[in-house]
Amino acid sequence: MKPDNHDSYLDANGPAALVIRQPLMPVEGKDGVFFPSTYASGENFKGGYNIDPGEGEKNVCLVDSIGSQANRIEPIFMSDPYADLVPQIVIQAGEKEINLLEAGHRAGDAIVRCSELQETLRKAFDDLLDGNPEPLAKIAPTSLVFGVWDSRDTGAKVPRLIASTIRAFDVRRLRRSAQYFPATKYVSEGLTPDHKGEKKKRDQFAERGFVEVPATGTHGGVIADGGVRRDATLALAAMRMLKIKGDEEGTKKLQRYILGLSLVAFTAPIENYLRQGCLLVGDPDDPEIFQEVQRTGKRETVSISHEEALAFAKAAADDFGVGASQTVPFDTKRAEADLKKKEAAADKD
Repeated sequence: MKPDNHDSYLDANGPAALVIRQPLMPVEGKDGVFFPSTYASGENFKGGYNIDPGEGEKNVCLVDSIGSQANRIEPIFMSDPYADLVPQIVIQAGEKEINLLEAGHRAGDAIVRCSELQETLRKAFDDLLDGNPEPLAKIAPTSLVFGVWDSRDTGAKVPRLIASTIRAFDVRRLRRSAQYFPATKYVSEGLTPDHKGEKKKRDQFAERGFVEVPATGTHGGVIADGGVRRDATLALAAMRMLKIKGDEEGTKKLQRYILGLSLVAFTAPIENYLRQGCLLVGDPDDPEIFQEVQRTGKRETVSISHEEALAFAKAAADDFGVGASQTVPFDTKRAEADLKKKEAAADKD
């Protein structure tokens, strides 16, 4: 496949986006119980399932967030047949090796900032601010696909090109209860002290599994009467904003490369197993919709297979020139300097 096969998407008057709407359902069936993400409490939020509005039949439940979906998709570039499409940047942290593709903040993550790549990345972010995203594409191209914010240094920010979210509609919230029974009655058998009336001690024994523990009214999953759906968007309009100032040919190669990576990620089969109790599959009675959306709002059905996307990405990557892979050690001294920089900034405030 030629690297210019999808140049219509790079045209200034091209589609605004590609969208996928993928109906899903629990593996047990449409009326099956499944477990969405739970979240810590915060301002005006008690914690638990993210359901809006909190009461009533008509609601929307967040099953898997944009960030979570991105963290599931991006690591596919660590293994075949995708690994050669991007540089493999690995940080040796003690006995552990961490691929940049696994880092939560991507090119802006502390794990790579505190390595010998610090200056290289800082310059890449500075170049980005000056209108040249090519250096960042040579070291961390998926940061241009899934978004990055160098919030702790240059402040450079790149929006996500791919946004994928799974939501459930009109959910009924369930509760569950359980009772733990220890293997034997440790106190009555004289195996452990009684500690009667000593709440702190009894709580410690409960934590270690020596006494009976009830668990009542905890999260029991949901039933989605209105169905479950994955909505994914590839923002072509945002991708066309990635330009190398004063270099039209270089811009074309860069955009084709990032488009290729984006199409691979966008068309990749989704991860079905999201967490314990949340195994989602497609709905054969309600097939997915894959569309181009024009700037006018007009929608046209398209068909780009994952195999086609991969072939295009390989051609575009060869034309652009994939950056070099490398393994670098985590630098404790840089980490200490980074902390001191933060402390100095805090004292100044």
